[in-house]
Amino acid sequence: MIDVPAAASNVLDKVFRGGVADLRPTPRTLVDHGPNRWVYRMAGDGTGDPVLLVPPLAAPALCFDLRRGCSLAEHLVRQGRSTYFVDYGTVSFSDRGLGIEHWIDEVLPRAIRSVSRDAGGRPVHIVAWCLGGILSLLTAADQSELPIASLTTVASPIDFTAIPLVAPARPLIELTGGWLLTAPYRLLGGAPRQIVRWAFQLTSVDKYVTKPLAVLAHLDDKEFLAQIEAVDRFMENMIAYPGRTFGQLYHRFFRGNDLHDGIVDFEGRLISLAKIEVPVLVIAGATDGIAPEPAVRRLTRLLDNSPEVRFEVCPGGHLGVLTGRGARDTTWRVIDSFLNDHLAR
Repeated sequence: MIDVPAAASNVLDKVFRGGVADLRPTPRTLVDHGPNRWVYRMAGDGTGDPVLLVPPLAAPALCFDLRRGCSLAEHLVRQGRSTYFVDYGTVSFSDRGLGIEHWIDEVLPRAIRSVSRDAGGRPVHIVAWCLGGILSLLTAADQSELPIASLTTVASPIDFTAIPLVAPARPLIELTGGWLLTAPYRLLGGAPRQIVRWAFQLTSVDKYVTKPLAVLAHLDDKEFLAQIEAVDRFMENMIAYPGRTFGQLYHRFFRGNDLHDGIVDFEGRLISLAKIEVPVLVIAGATDGIAPEPAVRRLTRLLDNSPEVRFEVCPGGHLGVLTGRGARDTTWRVIDSFLNDHLAR
C-alpha cells in the first residue's frame, strides 16, 4: 500500500518546490584551467594523497556528484580524502578535429600534474568511470613519469566483442565497410549531445518505457523519486563527442576491438596497457548492458606489470554501479578498501 501522506508531500514538492532531490553540487574550488580542462578541488579537510575523479567524454562530470546523499565526490570528502575532479566543458563543431590523443597527451596529464601540485606534490589516485577509465589507462601506460599512485576503473569495457548490445549491428557495419556511421559523424562533426543521450537511453529502454508506472508506484518513496530526478538531470546534460574522437572510438575500439590485446596503435605510436606499473582496481556492474562483466574483466589479463590487480563485480547497471542508491554500500566500499590499502596518510 502507498503511504498517502508521504505521496502527497512528494507530489507537492515535485509540483510546487521544483522536485524532491537535493541537487546542490558539493562545494568546490577551481584549481586549474585549460583547453577542455577544468580541475576542481572539493571543499573539505581532506588529507593524504589526492583522489582525482575522471569522467568519460560526452557524459557530464556530475556523474560523480549526482545528488546530495548519492554522490561519490561527497562520500570521498566525508571520508576525509582530498578529492578533485576534472570537467571537460562543452564540445562544439570547432572541436571536431580533436582525437583521443588530445585527452591522453594534454587534458589528463595536465589535470594529474595540477592535482599533485595543489596537493603538495603527492601522487594521485585516479577513480574513473566508463571511457574515463580507458583514457586514464592509456594515459598511465603512455606516460609512466606522471605522479599516479593507483587506478580504479568502473564500468570500463575493454573487449567490445563481449557487449551483446552491439553484436547485432556488427554484420551490417562490416558489410558497409564501417560507413554506416562514418558518413553521419563526419557530416555533423561528431556525435551530437542529443544522439549521445538517445544512445544511452536505448541501453535501458525498458526502464524508460515503464518509468511513468514506476513513478506512480513509488510516489511515497522520496529516495526513489530523487534518484530519478537526478538521473534525468544527468541525461539532460550529456555532451557531444568531437568528430575525430568519435571516429577513433568507432573504428579502433568498436570495429577493430584494438583494446582486446591491450595495445593501441595511434598512427604508428603504440600504447601498451602492459606498461602500467601501479595498482589497479577493476569494477564491473552486475547488470551493465554497456560494459558487461566479461568486457570489463578482460582488463585484468592485460596488466602484466601492475603490482596488484583487483577485480570486483558490484550491483547495478552502467550508471547505477557508480552512483546508484545502493552504491554507497557496495561499489563505494570496494573503492574505499582499495584506497585505504594504497593511500599514504
